Amino acid sequence: MLKLLYITNDPLVAGIADKAGVDRIFVDLEVLGKQERQNTIDSVKSHHLISDIPKIKAILTNSEMLVRVNPINAQSKDEIDAVIAGGADMVMLPMFETANEVRTFVSAVNKRVKTCLLVERILAVNNIDEILDVGGIDEIHIGLNDLHLSMHQRFLFEPLADGTVAYILKKAKARGIPCGFGGMAHLGTGELPAENILTEHYRLGSAAVILSRSFCKPENYADMALFEKAFSQRVRELRAFETKLKSYTPKLFEENRAFTQAKISAIAKTVSSKVAT
Repeated sequence: MLKLLYITNDPLVAGIADKAGVDRIFVDLEVLGKQERQNTIDSVKSHHLISDIPKIKAILTNSEMLVRVNPINAQSKDEIDAVIAGGADMVMLPMFETANEVRTFVSAVNKRVKTCLLVERILAVNNIDEILDVGGIDEIHIGLNDLHLSMHQRFLFEPLADGTVAYILKKAKARGIPCGFGGMAHLGTGELPAENILTEHYRLGSAAVILSRSFCKPENYADMALFEKAFSQRVRELRAFETKLKSYTPKLFEENRAFTQAKISAIAKTVSSKVAT
């Protein structure tokens, strides 16, 4: 089964996700340069704090605590130390491009917790062999929001259609490093249907996916009891679909790949060109 990641700094919401079977609760500290990079797309800009980490960690009974820090900068070591002290089980590095940045990150973590690289720059893709040779990398996730912008593409799933995601997954698999990609809404929704995205995860041997903000929004429910019921049901539906995918034939996977690629291409043509500049 895929590792399911869910971003929140709300202890009540985190507790619901933990109980529903989400594998990792994701506190997001990244702010450096994010607003400027993603000002043309509708993406989440979190305003989480280091002080949120122990509050979330305290209520988790099943899920791991994942924290995304800022890109490598003069304060990285102090930030990573604080994140680990707060209770992180895994630290994620975003927006790197070179092996030297990854080496600095791995050294700062110093085997105290697990490490995850978020591949979201075309230069990181180009340097992937050298980056993976650094060692000390426990997992990789491919961030499609920034990656498609870095590649001057119009729709965030274009790196899935053009083979970039498959290329990175293959490189990671060759080194025995689990690798996931992107985010996903709940089944039955999404401009690119969630079922097709999930099927591509299985075809490619992906290890993880982020449950997007549209998977289940607390603000859409009159109270938290209704939110918990909906969230749990959507996780169960996702897991049931995964069980179905385990019996898919190569022919079915290929039909889904062709459909998904064509759908991505069609959506990309409708997106304003200013996103790709």
